[in-house]
Amino acid sequence: MIAIVDYGVGNLFSLKSSLRVIGAEVQVTGDAEVIRNSEKIILPGVGAFEDAIKKLRETGLDKVILEEVAKGKPLLGICLGMQMLFEKSYEYGEHQGLGLISGSVKPIAPVITEGLKVPHIGWNALLFPKDKSGLYRYINEGECVYFVHSFAAMDCDSAVTATAEYGAMLTASVEKKNVYGTQFHPEKSGEVGLKILKAFCEL
Repeated sequence: MIAIVDYGVGNLFSLKSSLRVIGAEVQVTGDAEVIRNSEKIILPGVGAFEDAIKKLRETGLDKVILEEVAKGKPLLGICLGMQMLFEKSYEYGEHQGLGLISGSVKPIAPVITEGLKVPHIGWNALLFPKDKSGLYRYINEGECVYFVHSFAAMDCDSAVTATAEYGAMLTASVEKKNVYGTQFHPEKSGEVGLKILKAFCEL
Protein backbone atom coordinates (compact mmCIF):
# COMPACT_ATOMS: atom_id res chain seq x y z
CA MET A 1 0.00 0.00 0.00
CA ILE A 2 1.17 3.52 -0.86
CA ALA A 3 0.43 6.22 1.71
CA ILE A 4 -0.27 9.72 0.39
CA VAL A 5 0.48 12.04 3.31
CA ASP A 6 -2.49 14.27 4.12
CA TYR A 7 -1.36 17.23 6.23
CA GLY A 8 -3.81 19.78 4.87
CA VAL A 9 -1.84 20.85 1.79
CA GLY A 10 -2.06 19.38 -1.71
CA ASN A 11 -4.30 18.23 -4.50
CA LEU A 12 -4.79 14.71 -3.18
CA PHE A 13 -7.74 13.58 -5.29
CA SER A 14 -6.02 13.70 -8.68
CA LEU A 15 -2.94 11.97 -7.28
CA LYS A 16 -5.02 9.20 -5.69
CA SER A 17 -7.01 8.82 -8.91
CA SER A 18 -3.86 8.53 -11.04
CA LEU A 19 -2.41 5.84 -8.78
CA ARG A 20 -5.65 3.88 -8.91
CA VAL A 21 -5.63 4.07 -12.71
CA ILE A 22 -2.36 2.12 -12.71
CA GLY A 23 -3.72 -0.39 -10.23
CA ALA A 24 -1.90 0.76 -7.12
CA GLU A 25 -3.36 0.25 -3.67
CA VAL A 26 -3.34 3.73 -2.16
CA GLN A 27 -4.59 5.47 0.97
CA VAL A 28 -4.74 9.20 1.67
CA THR A 29 -3.92 9.50 5.34
CA GLY A 30 -2.75 11.67 8.19
CA ASP A 31 -2.47 8.65 10.48
CA ALA A 32 1.10 7.93 11.58
CA GLU A 33 0.46 4.19 11.96
CA VAL A 34 -0.96 3.87 8.45
CA ILE A 35 2.14 5.62 7.09
CA ARG A 36 4.39 3.31 9.15
CA ASN A 37 2.57 0.27 7.77
CA SER A 38 2.77 1.43 4.14
CA GLU A 39 5.23 0.11 1.58
CA LYS A 40 5.94 3.54 0.10
CA ILE A 41 5.16 7.18 0.92
CA ILE A 42 4.20 10.10 -1.31
CA LEU A 43 4.51 13.64 0.04
CA PRO A 44 2.44 16.05 -2.09
CA GLY A 45 2.16 19.80 -1.70
CA VAL A 46 0.95 23.03 -3.27
CA GLY A 47 1.16 26.60 -2.03
CA ALA A 48 3.77 28.28 0.14
CA PHE A 49 6.75 26.45 1.67
CA GLU A 50 6.52 28.10 5.10
CA ASP A 51 2.87 27.20 5.55
CA ALA A 52 3.32 23.63 4.30
CA ILE A 53 6.35 22.72 6.42
CA LYS A 54 4.66 24.30 9.46
CA LYS A 55 1.53 22.17 8.96
CA LEU A 56 3.63 19.04 8.42
CA ARG A 57 5.51 19.65 11.69
CA GLU A 58 2.35 20.49 13.61
CA THR A 59 0.95 17.06 12.72
CA GLY A 60 4.18 15.34 13.78
CA LEU A 61 4.25 13.57 10.43
CA ASP A 62 7.64 15.09 9.59
CA LYS A 63 9.21 12.83 12.22
CA VAL A 64 7.30 9.80 10.95
CA ILE A 65 8.52 10.43 7.40
CA LEU A 66 12.13 10.83 8.54
CA GLU A 67 11.94 7.63 10.60
CA GLU A 68 10.50 5.61 7.72
CA VAL A 69 13.02 6.96 5.21
CA ALA A 70 15.83 6.02 7.61
CA LYS A 71 14.51 2.43 7.51
CA GLY A 72 14.84 2.44 3.71
CA LYS A 73 11.21 3.04 2.72
CA PRO A 74 10.85 4.79 -0.67
CA LEU A 75 9.58 8.38 -0.47
CA LEU A 76 8.42 10.51 -3.40
CA GLY A 77 7.98 14.26 -2.94
CA ILE A 78 5.90 16.03 -5.59
CA CYS A 79 6.16 19.77 -6.41
CA LEU A 80 6.20 21.55 -3.03
CA GLY A 81 6.57 18.10 -1.50
CA MET A 82 9.87 17.76 -3.36
CA GLN A 83 11.01 21.21 -2.22
CA MET A 84 10.44 20.23 1.41
CA LEU A 85 12.97 17.40 1.01
CA PHE A 86 15.77 19.99 0.91
CA GLU A 87 17.69 21.68 3.71
CA LYS A 88 16.29 25.18 3.19
CA SER A 89 13.87 27.28 1.21
CA TYR A 90 14.29 30.98 0.51
CA GLU A 91 10.63 31.49 -0.39
CA TYR A 92 9.70 34.78 1.29
CA GLY A 93 12.26 34.36 4.04
CA GLU A 94 14.47 31.48 5.10
CA HIS A 95 12.84 28.24 6.21
CA GLN A 96 14.21 24.86 7.28
CA GLY A 97 13.18 21.84 5.24
CA LEU A 98 13.38 18.13 6.05
CA GLY A 99 17.09 18.00 5.20
CA LEU A 100 16.90 14.70 3.30
CA ILE A 101 18.71 16.15 0.27
CA SER A 102 21.51 18.72 0.28
CA GLY A 103 20.65 22.00 -1.41
CA SER A 104 18.15 24.81 -1.18
CA VAL A 105 15.03 26.11 -2.88
CA LYS A 106 15.31 29.54 -4.48
CA PRO A 107 13.26 31.77 -6.82
CA ILE A 108 13.64 31.07 -10.53
CA ALA A 109 13.14 34.72 -11.58
CA PRO A 110 16.82 35.75 -11.15
CA VAL A 111 18.15 32.81 -13.20
CA ILE A 112 15.72 32.52 -16.13
CA THR A 113 15.67 34.71 -19.24
CA GLU A 114 14.23 38.15 -18.58
CA GLY A 115 10.67 38.45 -19.82
CA LEU A 116 9.65 34.86 -19.23
CA LYS A 117 6.59 34.50 -17.06
CA VAL A 118 6.75 33.48 -13.41
CA PRO A 119 5.36 31.13 -12.30
CA HIS A 120 6.61 28.68 -14.89
CA ILE A 121 3.43 26.94 -16.02
CA GLY A 122 3.27 24.39 -18.78
CA TRP A 123 4.72 21.34 -20.49
CA ASN A 124 8.47 20.89 -20.73
CA ALA A 125 10.76 18.12 -21.92
CA LEU A 126 12.75 16.12 -19.39
CA LEU A 127 16.50 16.00 -19.94
CA PHE A 128 18.66 13.41 -18.20
CA PRO A 129 22.12 14.66 -17.16
CA LYS A 130 23.31 11.22 -16.03
CA ASP A 131 22.26 7.58 -16.07
CA LYS A 132 18.49 7.26 -16.20
CA SER A 133 16.76 7.14 -12.81
CA GLY A 134 14.58 4.16 -11.96
CA LEU A 135 11.65 6.60 -12.00
CA TYR A 136 12.13 6.96 -15.77
CA ARG A 137 12.42 3.30 -16.73
CA TYR A 138 9.26 3.51 -18.86
CA ILE A 139 9.89 6.86 -20.57
CA ASN A 140 12.51 8.42 -22.83
CA GLU A 141 14.49 11.61 -22.58
CA GLY A 142 12.60 14.46 -24.25
CA GLU A 143 9.14 13.38 -23.15
CA CYS A 144 7.13 16.21 -21.60
CA VAL A 145 5.63 16.70 -18.14
CA TYR A 146 3.60 19.47 -16.52
CA PHE A 147 5.11 22.14 -14.26
CA VAL A 148 3.64 24.90 -12.06
CA HIS A 149 6.29 26.63 -9.92
CA SER A 150 8.06 29.88 -9.10
CA PHE A 151 10.87 28.31 -7.06
CA ALA A 152 13.30 25.51 -7.86
CA ALA A 153 15.89 23.36 -6.13
CA MET A 154 19.45 24.63 -6.57
CA ASP A 155 22.96 23.74 -5.35
CA CYS A 156 22.02 20.06 -5.59
CA ASP A 157 23.82 18.79 -8.70
CA SER A 158 24.76 15.42 -7.22
CA ALA A 159 21.08 14.57 -6.64
CA VAL A 160 19.64 15.87 -9.93
CA THR A 161 18.19 13.15 -12.17
CA ALA A 162 16.35 15.36 -14.68
CA THR A 163 16.29 18.99 -15.75
CA ALA A 164 13.93 21.10 -17.83
CA GLU A 165 14.81 24.17 -19.89
CA TYR A 166 12.87 27.35 -19.14
CA GLY A 167 15.22 30.20 -19.88
CA ALA A 168 17.75 28.22 -17.81
CA MET A 169 18.24 24.59 -16.89
CA LEU A 170 15.97 24.06 -13.88
CA THR A 171 15.91 21.04 -11.57
CA ALA A 172 13.04 18.77 -12.61
CA SER A 173 13.73 15.79 -10.36
CA VAL A 174 16.13 14.56 -7.70
CA GLU A 175 17.11 11.29 -6.08
CA LYS A 176 19.19 10.23 -3.09
CA LYS A 177 19.07 6.54 -2.18
CA ASN A 178 15.38 5.83 -1.40
CA VAL A 179 14.31 9.49 -1.56
CA TYR A 180 12.86 10.80 -4.85
CA GLY A 181 11.41 14.15 -5.82
CA THR A 182 9.72 15.62 -8.89
CA GLN A 183 9.21 19.36 -9.34
CA PHE A 184 6.61 18.56 -12.00
CA HIS A 185 3.23 16.97 -11.35
CA PRO A 186 3.16 13.37 -12.63
CA GLU A 187 -0.55 13.18 -11.79
CA LYS A 188 -1.16 16.05 -14.26
CA SER A 189 1.25 14.77 -16.92
CA GLY A 190 -0.96 12.33 -18.83
CA GLU A 191 0.42 8.97 -19.93
CA VAL A 192 4.02 10.02 -19.24
CA GLY A 193 3.14 10.86 -15.65
CA LEU A 194 1.31 7.57 -15.18
CA LYS A 195 4.40 5.70 -16.37
CA ILE A 196 6.53 7.60 -13.84
CA LEU A 197 4.12 6.75 -11.02
CA LYS A 198 4.09 3.13 -12.17
CA ALA A 199 7.89 3.03 -11.97
CA PHE A 200 7.79 4.46 -8.43
CA CYS A 201 5.25 1.82 -7.40
CA GLU A 202 7.61 -0.87 -8.66
CA LEU A 203 10.75 0.40 -6.92
